[in-house]
Amino acid sequence: MEIGVSTFVETTPDVNTGEVISHAQRIREVVEEIVLADEVGLDVFGVGEHHRKDYAASSPAVVLAAAASRTKRIRLTSAVTVLSSADPVRVFQDFATVDAISNGRAEIMAGRGSFIESFPLFGYDLGDYDELFEGKLELLLKIRESEKVTWRGGHRPAIENLGVYPRPVQNPLPVWIGSGGNSESVVRAGLLGLPLVLAIIGGSPLHFEPLVKLYKKAAKHAGHDVSKLPVASHSHGFIAKNTETAADKFFPSTQQAMNVLGRERGWGPYTRSTFDAARSFEGALYVGDPKTVAEKIIHLRKNVGITRFLLHVPVGTMPHDDVMKAIELLGKEVAPMVREEISKWEAKNEEK
Repeated sequence: MEIGVSTFVETTPDVNTGEVISHAQRIREVVEEIVLADEVGLDVFGVGEHHRKDYAASSPAVVLAAAASRTKRIRLTSAVTVLSSADPVRVFQDFATVDAISNGRAEIMAGRGSFIESFPLFGYDLGDYDELFEGKLELLLKIRESEKVTWRGGHRPAIENLGVYPRPVQNPLPVWIGSGGNSESVVRAGLLGLPLVLAIIGGSPLHFEPLVKLYKKAAKHAGHDVSKLPVASHSHGFIAKNTETAADKFFPSTQQAMNVLGRERGWGPYTRSTFDAARSFEGALYVGDPKTVAEKIIHLRKNVGITRFLLHVPVGTMPHDDVMKAIELLGKEVAPMVREEISKWEAKNEEK
């Protein structure tokens, strides 16, 4: 069971002061967060790609590269790369470079993008949303399979027997498929034999269990070894020494961020009762003291089949010190509890 962190590198106004830190400061803070995550024994750190004022990381690979030379063990991934509006050649080159700097710890998490700002920015038509992703994923996978590539598609100039460099340390360079719970994307990942990441940010995480089964069914149908295909989840959360402190610290920025997105997407208002319901044992918020959060992750592993858990922190803008403390607690207290319990549980299952 792998445990890690994901971030969107947000630069929203501080709930209490209204101040907005610079993109540069927040990016430097995230590098420090990655370094700490490595030091406390976490397995993976993911940085999301966005192209708007309230998110600072338009190039996750550059942020991850900055952390790569300062870390030793932690895996470094995008969360996600908006592949539909990117050039797969450049994406591969960037992450192969991160792989070189980190000596084989880079990963790509490819997604279609729930945020769509990159499409007009790079000159793509949203009407081609699905077709763009399918074609570019095909090209990305061809590049990782072979040094020399020949490819033709509808939304990018053809490539005729050209080499793509540098080649990564890992062969193949890991490519995960990120999904918000769309059955089509889950089946696509399964048929291709690619690891799956589910964004579980609302409702009951247990409702994702049928999607995991569908993914594994598709993978098995395509002849892939299901036992070698990991499934990850990404969920909002925060950890403090006691649960009420964690909730009180995490709620204000979460409410602000969710209400901004809610106004853009037509959601209802995000209230404290909404928040408290989501941090219940069956909810999708992983907020509380280390034991509470560990128990929820264990529950997710046993009932949904998740083999990698990414705690998404912060949501909105929180004090950097609070985020650092949450990462420390995740690595030093939550992760050991989860690993120990899952190890015992798996050993029992093997005996049966």
